[in-house]
Amino acid sequence: MTFQDHLQGTVTTLCYCWRLTRRDGTVLGFTDHDRPLTVDGTLFEPETGFTASEARAALGLGIDTVEMDGALSSDRVNEADIVDGLYDGATVQTLIVNWNATGEFAVLQQATVAKLTRIDSRFVAELEGPGRALDFVRGRTIERHCSAELGDARCSVNLATGEFSGSGEVVSSSSFDTVVVAGLDAFEQGWFANGVLTWTSGVRTGQTERVIDFRREAQGAVIVMWPAVSATPQAGDEFLIVAGCDKSFATCKAKFANAINFRGFPHLPGNDSAYAYVTADGEFDGGPLVP
Repeated sequence: MTFQDHLQGTVTTLCYCWRLTRRDGTVLGFTDHDRPLTVDGTLFEPETGFTASEARAALGLGIDTVEMDGALSSDRVNEADIVDGLYDGATVQTLIVNWNATGEFAVLQQATVAKLTRIDSRFVAELEGPGRALDFVRGRTIERHCSAELGDARCSVNLATGEFSGSGEVVSSSSFDTVVVAGLDAFEQGWFANGVLTWTSGVRTGQTERVIDFRREAQGAVIVMWPAVSATPQAGDEFLIVAGCDKSFATCKAKFANAINFRGFPHLPGNDSAYAYVTADGEFDGGPLVP
């Protein structure tokens, strides 16, 4: 008997399974059945208590959404990984399986984790279907600020040079997002603001953080990161850090000497200029409206 015949039968032995593939390649399997199942080479465990909401399918170019609710009871799913964003952008496949013959299954949907919300001892994952990709901006956007990422092919700045990168270690930490560091005395205040820090040792090894601010205080150089980490860095933890860019033309020219590759439109007139009208005392010499 085929899986189609089983689905059309009067008595079925069906359950749902979810295969979650993180961006780092880790594959996790969960099911609403009461025992572990191995389906299509993946072990699906029942301990998490996963359930799924009613899926909303939209016609046309609408975005399909569904929520997946689970308890933090699996050893493979922990709160720290959720806080660290390891599940952001993960791919989730929904399978319907004949638990009495696990070779019989069908993939119902493939979606992406758009948002993960923690509520008490459980989490809710909001999943979005392939139509979500149609909602992203494609191509260039006309704006004053640069649209490139510092150091990429469009920017072409070499961040590997000693001028734009450095290394150091934590001296002390007042919180999980603010640390006093050593090894960056040669860099001026604000040099690494908007940059990227990568941990090379300690509890955060391999993780990257976006830097909000780099400043000097009485106790030494201080780095402030986006508050999205689960563990507080400890004294002695080492890191690599690269300079940051605020995407302005002035910074591109003065800090990186890269004005020729600026990917924005610094002379773009604002709303006042766009909606202005001709006046007798106006200057109309063809010069740029924005210096």
